Amino acid sequence: MAKYRFEQIAINSKEKKKPAEEDRFTYIGLEHLDTGSLNVTRFGSDVAPIGEKLVMRKGDVLFGKRRAYQKKVAIAPFDGIFSAHGMVLRPQEKVVDRKFFPLFISSDYFLDAAIKISVGSLSPTINWRDLKDLEFELPDLDTQKELAEVLWAINDTIESYKKLISVTDELVKSQFIEMFGDPLKNPRHLPQFRLEKFIHFLTSGSRGWAKYYSEDGEWFITITNVKNCKVSIDNIQCICPPHNAEAERTRVKEGDLLISVTADLGRTGVITKEIADHGAYINQHLTCIRLEQSALDPTYVAYFMETEAGKKQFFEKNLSSVKAGLNFDSIRSLRLLVPPLEQQKEFVNFLQQSDKSKFAVLNCLKRNLLLILQKTEDVHSLINQSAKKYFCKSCHRENHNG
Repeated sequence: MAKYRFEQIAINSKEKKKPAEEDRFTYIGLEHLDTGSLNVTRFGSDVAPIGEKLVMRKGDVLFGKRRAYQKKVAIAPFDGIFSAHGMVLRPQEKVVDRKFFPLFISSDYFLDAAIKISVGSLSPTINWRDLKDLEFELPDLDTQKELAEVLWAINDTIESYKKLISVTDELVKSQFIEMFGDPLKNPRHLPQFRLEKFIHFLTSGSRGWAKYYSEDGEWFITITNVKNCKVSIDNIQCICPPHNAEAERTRVKEGDLLISVTADLGRTGVITKEIADHGAYINQHLTCIRLEQSALDPTYVAYFMETEAGKKQFFEKNLSSVKAGLNFDSIRSLRLLVPPLEQQKEFVNFLQQSDKSKFAVLNCLKRNLLLILQKTEDVHSLINQSAKKYFCKSCHRENHNG
């Protein structure tokens, strides 16, 4: 494969305009781009955006250069204006195929290299003067066209299944509202209590345990393992902890509720029997809460805290503290609706059945991806050699995280 500087691969369009009132309808900001998706499903602004914006044309590749670690890349669905915190990129078609170009820009191969040259600490940004000189390998144009055909088939399959999973999530939200009403307004007049009424045990995680990391052993749970009421063991760090009181304090048990209290504030997850039996500990960015389960189901609490009512409290309490994050007093003061335990368990059962449905969808996705690859045996070697640079890591992430 030939090697090219990025400026030989992409044109960085710098055309700008000061938005008029009508431009607010065709404005796309970084907040409208979804990580891992080339599609734009949200756009527009309530008022005309302030300051100069980039002019985009339908089919341009929109790249978020600010906080590039979020890996936001999309294809412009229409002519309009784009955030000045991004780049509008177009392919140098003598070097790169038009259909292959967005797949290349959204690949881990490109993004990981670009992120490394970000500058700034609070909002790291990629500068064109640094990006244009980065070198990348590209297959020849004929090979790119073959790869694009396969990779777009994979991308379209993933997007279709994402929609199915999204419908399932919306169904769960609707079921919650049907059973308990809007948690912000509480139209059913369900009893509300502070979380402290039901806390049996509360502790923070351990810091400075990197020295105990190992290739095998028990598990060390971090914020990246906690999301959407679950604790994932994908890419979990193994650890050989010391045999002392600190380890005993931070060892989790089945049914423990975990809440992130610093970065990504308010993520929740519940410890399963599998994790508890294997042996696992939490780091300092998590709080472990052991609830009185005769009154509260921990999975119900986790889901409630991920609703708008829960997230609103995390946001307000974080703003009111001197240091970013939640302390024990903030955790204890969290308020929630407490319906009868039987109703809580009924909802949790519905949630778990929905998770099984999503798992079945993901398994079906994996089978379909295999079929796509099997039907393209003529480019199978190219997939192994080249596509892994452009898409396979993203596919793997979708298969595991939905």
